[in-house]
Amino acid sequence: MLTELETTLLGVMMMIIMLGMGASMTPRDVLIALRKPKGVLVGLVSQFGVMPLVGFALAVGLAFPPPLAVGLILIGCMPGGATSNIFAYFSKGVLALSIMMTTVSTLVAVVMVPLLLGFYGGMAGVGAEYVIPPGNVAQILAVLLVPTALGMVLRKLNPNTGATVELIGALTGVAVILFLIASWVPRNFGLLLQTGATIYAATIGIGLAGMLFGYWLARGLGQDRNRARTISLETGIQNGPLAVLVITLSFTPEQQQEVLLIPILYALFIVLTSTAVTLWYRRSATREALARDAAKIRPD
Repeated sequence: MLTELETTLLGVMMMIIMLGMGASMTPRDVLIALRKPKGVLVGLVSQFGVMPLVGFALAVGLAFPPPLAVGLILIGCMPGGATSNIFAYFSKGVLALSIMMTTVSTLVAVVMVPLLLGFYGGMAGVGAEYVIPPGNVAQILAVLLVPTALGMVLRKLNPNTGATVELIGALTGVAVILFLIASWVPRNFGLLLQTGATIYAATIGIGLAGMLFGYWLARGLGQDRNRARTISLETGIQNGPLAVLVITLSFTPEQQQEVLLIPILYALFIVLTSTAVTLWYRRSATREALARDAAKIRPD
């Protein structure tokens, strides 16, 4: 489990992340997205249609006990994480789409996450003692929307200040993952050694499956390869630190020890798998750009 001080620090860091995410866009960006919403809508279908189903299927298929099932389903139901914007940038994806998906998925999550958790948790047979109260999730997400809105105002009032806050928020997103690993892993090293291969497979597999299904769903719905790669990363990279915060504010210390296992392992492995996928996507984008350039200069 996390100590009270660590939980407080996590909450503060999440506020900074959301402030930075809000500072990455302006109200005008939202209006543009609303006028041309197809990419974002495809991303939302992938985010809240594919990932929760993958989490549920893995939890049931691997016959996880309730604490592990809750942790895995919660990861599947989370909105996109701010670190996905970094990976989208380095993959040569559509950064504007990535930022918009992250922001919009967080807004939609206030309603969707409690509904999805209730539906898939019930389908998985999770007992009452491990049910995350829908009100808790909605309140946490609603509170986090305040710094998001403040970040948008800062960007509108002063673009330079907004850009600086955006950078700080992105770096804090990476720092949170490192913080969780550094604070939780050493205390639970024995538990990690005893953890079965199926748990590791699930924590790695949910992110990779989300990226795979997210890409092909986007392609099937008419998105080009570059936008599909962006949606793929946004789908697979969930807001793991937010899942950890929800758990620490919803369960007793004894329950936290079991439920936190998968979200923290996910936060560790998603960085590694996303790096590998990003390098692959970057090479693909480079090859496509070179092919387009060659086609332009090829003599008739």
